[in-house]
Amino acid sequence: MIIESERVYIRKFNKNDISSLHAIFSDTETMQYYPSPFSYEKTESWVIRNQERYKQDGFGLWAVCLKDNGNLIGDCGLVKQEVAGNIEVELGYHINKNFWFNGFGTEAALACKNYGFDHFGLNKLISIIDPKNVPSIRVAEKNGFKKEKQVFIFNKIHTIYSCNKKN
Repeated sequence: MIIESERVYIRKFNKNDISSLHAIFSDTETMQYYPSPFSYEKTESWVIRNQERYKQDGFGLWAVCLKDNGNLIGDCGLVKQEVAGNIEVELGYHINKNFWFNGFGTEAALACKNYGFDHFGLNKLISIIDPKNVPSIRVAEKNGFKKEKQVFIFNKIHTIYSCNKKN
C-alpha cells in the first residue's frame, strides 16, 4: 500500500490487475474522452508502462482499491507529461463507472495530490482534462485545482488545471 484514505487504499499495479482494469478501460462511456476504449493488450501495456514509471520516476498511476473488500475500482496517481515544452507532473484518475458520483475519484485524487506534495516535494501538479469532461473538472476543482490554460495535446484541445503547494 502506498496511500490510504477513509474509504480507499492506493497501491502499485501488478499483472493480476489487468482484467479488472480492462473492465474499466474497455468501457466506451468511461473512455469517451479518449480516442477509443482500450484493448486487453493496450491495458496490459499500460500496466507495464506504469510499473516502469515506478522504477524510473518513483511514481505513476496506481490501483485504487476499496478498503472494505480490496476490489480495484480505478486508477489514480502522478505521471510526468510534456506540456508546451515543459515537463509537468499530472494528477490523473479513472474510476469504474459503477462507482461514479460517490466521491471516490475526489478522495483518491486528494490523497495522491497530498502524497505528491508531501512525499515527493512537488510544488505544482496539473490535470489535463478534455473541456467537455465535466465530472473530471469537478474532481479537479474540489481538490483545489484551477483552470490555467488550454493547450493542444494528445491530438486535441485540453484544458490544463493546476494546483500549487501551499506552504
